[in-house]
Amino acid sequence: MRLATWNVNSALSRLPRLLPWLDERAPDVVCLQETKLSDEAFDEALAAPLGERGYAVAHHGEGRWNGVALLSRVGLEDVVRGLPGEPRYPTPESAPEARAVTATCGGLRVTSVYVPNGRTPDDPHYLYKLEWLAALRASVTDPATAVVAGDVNIAPTDDDLWDPALFVHSTHVTPAERKALAELTGLGLHDVVRERWPTERVFSYWDYRAGRFHKDLGMRIDLVLAGAEPAGRVAAAWVDRKARKGSGPSDHAPVVVDLDTAPDGDIGPVVPPPSTPAKLPHRS
Repeated sequence: MRLATWNVNSALSRLPRLLPWLDERAPDVVCLQETKLSDEAFDEALAAPLGERGYAVAHHGEGRWNGVALLSRVGLEDVVRGLPGEPRYPTPESAPEARAVTATCGGLRVTSVYVPNGRTPDDPHYLYKLEWLAALRASVTDPATAVVAGDVNIAPTDDDLWDPALFVHSTHVTPAERKALAELTGLGLHDVVRERWPTERVFSYWDYRAGRFHKDLGMRIDLVLAGAEPAGRVAAAWVDRKARKGSGPSDHAPVVVDLDTAPDGDIGPVVPPPSTPAKLPHRS
């Protein structure tokens, strides 16, 4: 089974790239984030081409913002949109945001997640982010066969940042966020890309500004967290940097995990690697 996660930053904008990518990489299960479409609009634009490629689809959208989806060619059962007891923003009476969708695919309980950004540590959105992460943790009831994949908006360690000094007063790196992520993985979920490449430079997101992609000045905030059963089957784990190249890309690249077999070999950690990356700051 090939499983992938990709924050497409607008499914409509990325459609000319998404469909050829599906044809090229042939993933069996795909977690998408930031579709930015209602369920009706997603169905209108993508149901036919995805169906032609053999994908069953579960989408959870709200229109202009957020939106997550699961695409599966190995079954899509017991779909749950949202999280049990999820917090709401900006008030408890607000409509829930479309940030998680879960289904059983090929015997695994897969959740596509788009974790709130948090904005700044002193913003109410930051507390919402922590509360949302707590709800995500509580939703994982069978960690052994669970896969939580998506844009978690947290860099797990300073090794997942091109320059930690630039993020000292920012979200994505605060102790509380990293603690919440550690509590999630503490259920028994494995960060399979980092476990496969413990000392390598691996990023999944590069800001559009200042040529950061071409300099490889990025962050690793798109994760595949897998329980013991799927983690024990990992044959390859890598970031598809090719999908971030060229015209009209998302600012994120897909993360690909192969279970049982590796169709492209044990490639990685980033494919293709950057040609002239900026040097990372020295880290003690």
